[in-house]
Amino acid sequence: MFPIRDHNPSQRTPYVTYALIAVNVLVFLSYWPLFSEPARLNQFFANWALVPAAVSNGGGFQGFLTSMFLHGGLMHLGGNMLFLWIFGDNLEDELGHVPYLGFYLACGFAAAFLQYAADTGSRVPMVGASGAIAGVMGGYMLLFPKARVDVLFIFIIIFRIFPIPAWIMLGLWFALQLFGGIGSAAQEGGVAYWAHAGGFLAGLALMAPVWLRRGGPRYWNRTHGHPPHPEARYQRSSIPVVRRK
Repeated sequence: MFPIRDHNPSQRTPYVTYALIAVNVLVFLSYWPLFSEPARLNQFFANWALVPAAVSNGGGFQGFLTSMFLHGGLMHLGGNMLFLWIFGDNLEDELGHVPYLGFYLACGFAAAFLQYAADTGSRVPMVGASGAIAGVMGGYMLLFPKARVDVLFIFIIIFRIFPIPAWIMLGLWFALQLFGGIGSAAQEGGVAYWAHAGGFLAGLALMAPVWLRRGGPRYWNRTHGHPPHPEARYQRSSIPVVRRK
């Protein structure tokens, strides 16, 4: 089950979100040939990913920033960019271009720090924009808890798209990260659960002043948890039935 779009159109062009997606894709393509050479790829990640043990030994601090723009594969990159594309434009719309970029980077730093703190001796490189994007998701949930998000549900051979409130989809996602972090090692199975949880909490905390300036609970009462503008309408496409002769 994963989101494919929301019903919350942005009111202006999200240049920063587009730029972040482009930078992540271009950076990934720049080292894509290394995937056929595992030794060189591992050395590349050792130099530019966040390696907690290296930080604990007094080096590798660049990884707190550079790890946000590295990914471990096409599916990793594609999933992260999908979430950024769905939720990023609305926060950029609300915050403005430059403040949104600062918000994104701050969430990424917070996520990386919590992942580091969870296991300061780990030698497993952490890569991915997931922590920063988790912050975007946390901020989105605070401002638009009832914005409709279309979710693609796949169960064996059943494929169905249905809309659910943002707080359900994002709340379940956060709960999975939290329970995953509590019940596993810091980065078991290649998933940096604590980075995801830390980024999400950072997004909530950093967005809280914006929410409070708008009235806090009174803002929710005015908007009923929905975006303060008309939602997007999507027509259901019909698939023609071809009958056998």
